[in-house]
Amino acid sequence: MKLASIYDNGVAVAAIVDEKADTLFPLGTDMLSVIGAFGAFPTMSGPGLRLSKTELLAPIPRPRRNIFCVGKNYHAHAHEFTKSGFDSSAKDASETIPDAPIIFSKLPDCVIADGAPIRYPAGVSDKVDYEAELAVVIGKGGRGIRKADAYDHVFGYMIVNDMTARDLQSRHKQWLIGKSLDSFCPMGPWLVTADEIEPANLGVRCWVNGELRQNANTADLIFDIPTLIETLSAGITLYPGDIIATGTPAGVGIGFDPPKYLKPGDEIAIEIDGLGRLSNVLR
Repeated sequence: MKLASIYDNGVAVAAIVDEKADTLFPLGTDMLSVIGAFGAFPTMSGPGLRLSKTELLAPIPRPRRNIFCVGKNYHAHAHEFTKSGFDSSAKDASETIPDAPIIFSKLPDCVIADGAPIRYPAGVSDKVDYEAELAVVIGKGGRGIRKADAYDHVFGYMIVNDMTARDLQSRHKQWLIGKSLDSFCPMGPWLVTADEIEPANLGVRCWVNGELRQNANTADLIFDIPTLIETLSAGITLYPGDIIATGTPAGVGIGFDPPKYLKPGDEIAIEIDGLGRLSNVLR
């Protein structure tokens, strides 16, 4: 099921029953509450709404806490990142492929919806980059979750653009600031429940101004989703609605020679099989 957060005389959650027919049905008022029910969806009732006539918000407009993110989790991207000179996680080429997941976070306040403008950080950064990523949304919380049980805890999946200020990422020797500038987490267009997705085999594609930059498959992940959930939950309790962005494949701006940084007016469009298309413009 595709679930959207919308604004229609107030914030609401709706199920997109038939995208082509432009129809959705209200389910509740808050996505975190729907996720917390985990399997006990509210009954669809009342007249349907027109998707095209509503304002689409980010699926989780205000995450309950920081977004968990994974660095260098595709082999080819790990190599391009280490070669870029911006990789503070590796002292030399021997550490290109991590032996354990590299975890950082983005502040929840930087989330924006499909179609919303990304704010260009003039005077703060001039090395702005994009990262197409599959995001996992936790449905059943827990601590010490085993890999074998990890998928039992997944509510669904969505697209995230892990926007990054590369110069800030390098200057501060860690990634929170460079990843968390205002509007630096486009998310959406909707959240798709786990029963409709095979997360280990999804095409991930990203275009900048119509030029295909990233084209990969989640089968290439270094650390798969069960490993990430087991790693995070080993000592951190996961809660319903927690978001894990699983990493980006090769083809980001710093992977080119010279780098292809973003500038105002650029459009970044991301598609992941079964999850729709997320598109935003820098303003």
